Amino acid sequence: MFVGIHFGIVMKKLINLNQMSNATDILGHPRGLFVCFATEMWERFSYYGMRALLIFYLTKHWEFSDATSYIIYAAYTSLVYIMPVFGGLLADRILGSRKAVTYGAILLVLGHLGMTIETNVQIFYLSLALIISGVGFLKPNISTMVGALYEKDDPRRDAGFTIFYMGINIGAFTASLLCGYLGETYGWSYGFGAAGIGMLLGLIIFLWGQEYLDGNAEPPSDLHLQKYLNITYETWAYISGIFMVLSSWILIQNQEVVGNILGGLGVICIGFWLFYALVKLDPIERDRLLTVGFLILFSLLFWALFEQAGSSLNVLTDRGVDRNLFGWNVPASMFQSLNAMFIFILAPFFSMLWISLAKRGLEPAGPIKFGIALLFVGFGFLVLVFGMSISPNLTPVAWIILIYLLHTIGELCISPIGLSLVTKLSPQKIVGIMMGIWFFASAAGNFVAGLIARATSADGINVANDTFSIDQKAAFMDVYYNVGIFAVIIGVFVLLISPLMIKRMHGIK
Repeated sequence: MFVGIHFGIVMKKLINLNQMSNATDILGHPRGLFVCFATEMWERFSYYGMRALLIFYLTKHWEFSDATSYIIYAAYTSLVYIMPVFGGLLADRILGSRKAVTYGAILLVLGHLGMTIETNVQIFYLSLALIISGVGFLKPNISTMVGALYEKDDPRRDAGFTIFYMGINIGAFTASLLCGYLGETYGWSYGFGAAGIGMLLGLIIFLWGQEYLDGNAEPPSDLHLQKYLNITYETWAYISGIFMVLSSWILIQNQEVVGNILGGLGVICIGFWLFYALVKLDPIERDRLLTVGFLILFSLLFWALFEQAGSSLNVLTDRGVDRNLFGWNVPASMFQSLNAMFIFILAPFFSMLWISLAKRGLEPAGPIKFGIALLFVGFGFLVLVFGMSISPNLTPVAWIILIYLLHTIGELCISPIGLSLVTKLSPQKIVGIMMGIWFFASAAGNFVAGLIARATSADGINVANDTFSIDQKAAFMDVYYNVGIFAVIIGVFVLLISPLMIKRMHGIK
């Protein structure tokens, strides 16, 4: 989940700004905002709906081992974070945001509907590749379109982005409930089909509402009309999208290659970061860039632990948790909605808390929030391990709810400020590169999450009956205890060195 909503503050702004609206506005905002809102809501609905079911589809339908399933899931989520770099580049240079989003949405519809075909594993891999590439074209460019609807100094801009992010959380919350329920109760194709229908609705809404984008999402120049080998650059961009699909199709079946690529890129990123900071910059800019680099490394650890939600934590919920609520055995995938639900509940509180503390000069600086986030993600695992240790059989569902609550609190401390700190602390010449490194860290974190999840695997699972062995429970407790302790130690370390990092930020908050 990306950013929490600040609903009460937004509504106040809307009331104050409504007088600025004209006949083409809705609630004081451009109509195009709500086109983007609906498109992104349905895209996130399709993504999180499929994500809630994916690990179970791998283990129960295709009957892959847990270890194999976790690493396939990790490769998939990592590639989802890598491909927007290419989709964003093609949009910025050739296609423009509107055409890129349309192309991405078409790929997503094909991918999600392809997931309903349960008879051929290669069609399954191809469907994942289509979704990966579709996200690559749609995800970075829909946000760009929202920003283009406002002037940089427009006071409605922040409220507009908050409304946009509401769509993300609405989509994520409803998807886990509906797609998860349909997929686990009636059959995989029903859950994946619901995700595909959601994305199809998003595509239809976007095509219908393009006129309300006010021409802000068109190609940046006439380069798309120029030709190479008698083929327009726009056509080459679409062909590049096909190559993205094919490369993703190959990589998703060669997960270790994805890990090697991420490792190699990681070495390059660290080398660039240190070289540029130590050789190219004056002392103040050097300090700031070194600080943001360390924060990015800490974020990688956070996401590696937080993203257990869709893989190992999902499996634990399915096999080792008493999910009976009021006589109904709740499908495990539906618990994925807890994160979005807690964001709805807690985000306004955190927004008001930070504002209140800021007025008193007490708001924690960015490094402190990073440390707090790591503490909470660690506490979440330790609390769950405690709950498992005092439960002789299945773990009560309250402990699963509690880990999602603690992890969401951690997310609300780190997610809203991450990109902001990257843009503020990075030298202007390399802001784009550092933002790319931030998203690369998220991709690497997702792959590391798969390695952590794979460590929870143990012999003794009866796939057909989903029984939970003593060895499996012990493996989960051991891994979760170790990563929980490690996260708490690193969180305390970040808090201890935060005064030094704050000093090296040289006044930037």
